Amino acid sequence: MIRPIMRDIFFLQQKSEKATKQDAQVIVDLLDTLAANRDRCVGMAANMIGVKKRIIVVNMGMMNVAMVNPEIVSKSNPYETEEGCLSLVGVRKTTRYEQIEVKYLDQNFVPKKQKFSGWIAQIIQHEIDHCNGILI
Repeated sequence: MIRPIMRDIFFLQQKSEKATKQDAQVIVDLLDTLAANRDRCVGMAANMIGVKKRIIVVNMGMMNVAMVNPEIVSKSNPYETEEGCLSLVGVRKTTRYEQIEVKYLDQNFVPKKQKFSGWIAQIIQHEIDHCNGILI
């Protein structure tokens, strides 16, 4: 189901809780909502649709990928950039890392550990920040 975008700053600044298999519908809703906003959005976190769970979805070119309970386990090569957010107005400066390694559960709750770089790494960092209540 396509869900409305949360814009309440107080809600968005709260840390999200670990997701479980009972949150499978949230993954579907996030993927549907990202697809519906593909013209202006490349990633989303569950709190952006009003659910305080550690679930993100990221557009990786040909497909949207869900990550459940993602954690960055390593990062390197910091750089300064500007980002926008569907939940916020305008763009803001932030620091990101060129390379990251993330451990997470996939949409079927299978453990994964993967390295990302460049634009995809930047999107993942932005969405994990959402899970931690950090807004750009």
